[in-house]
Amino acid sequence: MKRKKVKAGSIALTLLSAGLAVIFLAPVIWAFFVSLQYEGKQIKSVGSWFTPPYTFGNYLDLIIGSDVAKWLMNSVIVAVLVTVLTVLFSAMAAYALAKIKFMGKNKLYIYFLLGLMVPGEATIVPLFITANGLKLIDTYAGLLFPSVAVSMNLIIMVTFFKGLPDSLIEAARIDGAGEIMIFARIIMPLSKAVISTISIFAFIGSWNNYLWPLLCAMDSSKFTLPVGIPIFAGTYTVDYVKPMTANMIASIPAIIIYLIFEKQIVQGITMSGVKG
Repeated sequence: MKRKKVKAGSIALTLLSAGLAVIFLAPVIWAFFVSLQYEGKQIKSVGSWFTPPYTFGNYLDLIIGSDVAKWLMNSVIVAVLVTVLTVLFSAMAAYALAKIKFMGKNKLYIYFLLGLMVPGEATIVPLFITANGLKLIDTYAGLLFPSVAVSMNLIIMVTFFKGLPDSLIEAARIDGAGEIMIFARIIMPLSKAVISTISIFAFIGSWNNYLWPLLCAMDSSKFTLPVGIPIFAGTYTVDYVKPMTANMIASIPAIIIYLIFEKQIVQGITMSGVKG
């Protein structure tokens, strides 16, 4: 009887998961099929969006004949650099907070914890004033640096680093290794799971970031995809094909990266001890 209940529960959970997956994937699937349609196609019913003929010419037209390719390149450059800098700075700060003794360490950690309570939108005005004073508005540096310092990434790494055995670090110090060598040769190689997690969070967060790039980038040549796509879509008041194609161009890289590193994300969150 117990086995039957477990089996029935497992089937119900599988069906529920499949149903939720279909619900969440339905808009993406619809957008993909719309992007494959010819412009001006007559739509008689919902099923008309999914019927052939199909064409990939819409993607080629946007990449060659619009600013979408430039925005795509800006998004890639910004997201990659933000990811690299976030991992590097968060790891260095987390190592200091987790493994190095210094005065005020606990207070500093609490300060970063308090950062989780402040929504990003609440910091936009002082952030803009600061960036403007440093002449970072309408620059790539201005797009990059505000996205690097994220309290959540630091806290995840601190939690993970605290779980690493102190004996390894003490042994390295006895052998004459400095903090930089310990960080590079011991801490980072043992932290591949959490680094993968932080990398994905940083990349997706930067890729989808809209509010700050909207305020920072004045010149359209520095727009990222989240900023440029709404402006591009606003030029098409009736036809859905080109706006949906642009949205798919913006979405596909993030979807592919998430699918590739899905296991690393789950493993990193589990090992870091972050719950909720």
